Amino acid sequence: MAYERARRRRRSAVRRAWLYCLLLGLPALILCALGLLAQHISAGLAIMLMGGLMLYLALVAGALIESMIRPLQTLSNVVSSLREGDYSFRARGAGGQDALGELAAEVNALADLLQKQRVRSLEATALLARILEVMHAPLFAFDRDDLLQLVNHAGVQLLGRSQARCFGHTAHELGLEGLLASADQTIHSFGTKPSRWLLRKAVFRQDGIPHTLLLLADVSLPLQEEEQAAWKRLIRVLGHELSNSLAPIKSIAGSLLARVESMSGDDTVQRDFRRGLGVVESRADALHRFVQSYRQLAQLPPPKPREVVLGALLERVALLEQRLPVELEQGQPVVLYADADQLEQMLINLLANAVDAALCNGARPVRMAWRLDDSSAWITIEDRGLGIANTENLFVPFYTTKPTGSGVGLALAQQIARAHGGQIQLVNREDGEGARAIVRLPLAQGLPEQ
Repeated sequence: MAYERARRRRRSAVRRAWLYCLLLGLPALILCALGLLAQHISAGLAIMLMGGLMLYLALVAGALIESMIRPLQTLSNVVSSLREGDYSFRARGAGGQDALGELAAEVNALADLLQKQRVRSLEATALLARILEVMHAPLFAFDRDDLLQLVNHAGVQLLGRSQARCFGHTAHELGLEGLLASADQTIHSFGTKPSRWLLRKAVFRQDGIPHTLLLLADVSLPLQEEEQAAWKRLIRVLGHELSNSLAPIKSIAGSLLARVESMSGDDTVQRDFRRGLGVVESRADALHRFVQSYRQLAQLPPPKPREVVLGALLERVALLEQRLPVELEQGQPVVLYADADQLEQMLINLLANAVDAALCNGARPVRMAWRLDDSSAWITIEDRGLGIANTENLFVPFYTTKPTGSGVGLALAQQIARAHGGQIQLVNREDGEGARAIVRLPLAQGLPEQ
């Protein structure tokens, strides 16, 4: 339709140009005809002369119209291609000093500018797409109808569905309606993983339509570190106060017990005194040891890294456990740069938990193995116990499911792993009963700053 209108406009302009040329040459034709009549020239010669003059005027008019209309048609085609997004065409005659040359130069300059802006826009779009793909934080964008319009790779993984099954679905269908209705900078749990996400919300417009942007930042590790720091401060205070109180209680109980032995009197009363003071002394001593175990968690020294052969370390840890057979599956030889004593303590705690779980469910052997990837060493300790009932509080100090447990072992192991730039995960096994401890330790030379 637009092309037809443009053709009609061109035809109208050409007709007007021919009409103006005819009106311009008409006086000359009339004067020439009058002159020929005045000279009494024969009709044949007069017709030939008039025909030649008319042909000359027609050729000149055609050349004039062509020189004016053709550049305008070219400029029109160039502008039309620019409007359609094709910036490869340029107008000729841009070097002329006339008005058409200046117009052609301006149109070509506009085409160059639009082409540069198009390239920058494509580069910016490609950069944005690349940034979205490498982002570890899930990102979602919804339109005003709550339909998903944008999602990155991390968001697709969090939703647990293919990218094609994400677009065009509502927030309710994707299970994100709670996040979409929540306030900015609030913490939420989402998905099957025990992770906590900080929600960041923003509103932007695209084609004049408002959209809502959701960005989820995994704050599980920072929150755990803050909780751990709070526990350490609490443990230091409690440990100091309890130690100051338990030491004199134990000393006084011991002194009174010694005086009871030298006292004379009823044997029954003396026996009761000895029994009661003995209980006070033993419980004070037990509480003192209990407090010292927690103070160990709060006063873990920074790692002293040196070269550690991982295979030999695991063999040594496996030999220390005598209650059940420990099957050690050999992996690739690897040397870590770490604190061997702390790693050994971490692995002893994890292996002891696995053996305790196995002893409660048939006393089947425990399996240890390790593997490597490009940046980390992965150690797994598997048992066939009853599994993990509550995975959220496993690394919380004071939390334990054992009747005689102190709740220090796993918290200390996680603290050691993080001090080495690694992480510990405890999950239930997918292939049956039991649990699996997964330890990730970096292969990079050096440790994170303390």
